Amino acid sequence: MLVPPPLSLYIHIPWCVQKCPYCDFNSHAQKGDIPQQAYITALLEDLDTDIRQYGLASDSRPLHSIFIGGGTPSLIAPEYIKQLLDGVRERIPFRDDIEITMEANPGTIEAARFEQYRVVGVTRISIGVQSFQQTKLERLGRIHGESEAVNAAKLAHEIGLNSFNLDLMHGLPDQSIDDALSDLKQAIELAPPHLSWYQLTIEPNTLFYSKPPTLPDDDDLWDIFEQGHQMLVEAGYQQYEISGYSKPDFQCQHNLNYWRFGDYLGIGCGAHGKLSFADGRIVRTTKVKHPRGYLNMLKPYLDAQTEVAPEERPFEFFMNRFRLLEACPRVEFTERTGLSERDIEDKVTWAKQKGYISETSKEWQITDKGRLFLNDLLEGFM
Repeated sequence: MLVPPPLSLYIHIPWCVQKCPYCDFNSHAQKGDIPQQAYITALLEDLDTDIRQYGLASDSRPLHSIFIGGGTPSLIAPEYIKQLLDGVRERIPFRDDIEITMEANPGTIEAARFEQYRVVGVTRISIGVQSFQQTKLERLGRIHGESEAVNAAKLAHEIGLNSFNLDLMHGLPDQSIDDALSDLKQAIELAPPHLSWYQLTIEPNTLFYSKPPTLPDDDDLWDIFEQGHQMLVEAGYQQYEISGYSKPDFQCQHNLNYWRFGDYLGIGCGAHGKLSFADGRIVRTTKVKHPRGYLNMLKPYLDAQTEVAPEERPFEFFMNRFRLLEACPRVEFTERTGLSERDIEDKVTWAKQKGYISETSKEWQITDKGRLFLNDLLEGFM
C-alpha cells in the first residue's frame, strides 16, 4: 500500500542579474524592475490552486521543508519574502522544526539582507560562491568577487541562522588541481555547516554548450575529487549524497526528502512537483515556464501533469535513493511506490550479483562499485 511521504514545497524565483554561461535552470536576466508584488500574489494563487486540486488543506500533511530557489531569490526584498512565507503558513501548517532554505548571491546588496531574511522566517541560506578566484568567477559569469564571497559566509555565521550552505564548483575552465583544492581549502576555512561541492557539467541550451571551454581531463578530475574528499573528511565533513557534505546533523532536509522519494509541491515559473496519494497514484507536475505566461491571469499555472506508471516507479525510486550514501529501508520501497518487493526481485538479485548493492533483511545499501557504475545500476531498474 502506498503511504504518502513527508511533504515539502519548492518555490521558484526566475530572475537573475545576468544569465551565467553554464546555467541550464529556468532563469531570466532581469530587465527593469522585478514585479515583486505581482509575483508573490501569483505564487500564493498557484499554491491555492494546488491545494484545491490535490486536497492538501489538512493538518495531516504539514510542510517538512521549503526551498526558495532560482534564479536569484535574494533579488526579492525581505518584506515580500515575509508576505510569501506568511501566506504559505496560512494555507498549509508547518512542522515545528521546518527547514526553510533560500538561495542567495554573495553580492554586497544581497548579503546585507541576510539578517532580514532570517527575521522573516528563513532558517537556512545557500550561498552561490562557485569559486574564490576572480578569473574563474569572471569566466563563470558571476557578478561577485572573492572578498564578497568570504564576507557573505562570515555574515551567515554571525546572524544566528540554523545552518547555511556554500555552493562550490570544481572542474572549471582551465582549472588546475591546485586551483580546485585551493578553492575547497578556503571554503573549509570558512566552516560552513554544509558544503555542496560538485563538478561543472556542460548542459545543452547553455552558452558553454555552444562554445565549449577547455575543462580538466578525467585524470585531473579524479585527483581533484579524491584529494578534495579527503580534505573534507579530515575537516569533519560527512558525505551523505553525491555532491553534499555536511557537519553531523546539518544535512539539507529538503534535499533528503527529494532523494528519499518524498513529495513536494512546486510553485513558480517552471517549478516541478511530485505528489503521492493513498489511492495509489503518483503524479508529477510542471508549471508555466516563462514569467510573462505565468503572470498572465488568463492562463492556468499548471503547464503539464503526468502520472508515474507502476512500471516506471522502481527506476524513479532508486534513481533518487541511490544518490544517498545511507542505507535504504526496504519497507520504504513498498510505502513510496505502492509496489511489492516481488516486482523487483529479479532486478535486486542481478544488482547483488554484480556487486552493485548489498542486502540485509531490512535494508539495501549501494556499494562503492555501485556508486562507480551508477548508470549501469539504474539501467537495471528501468
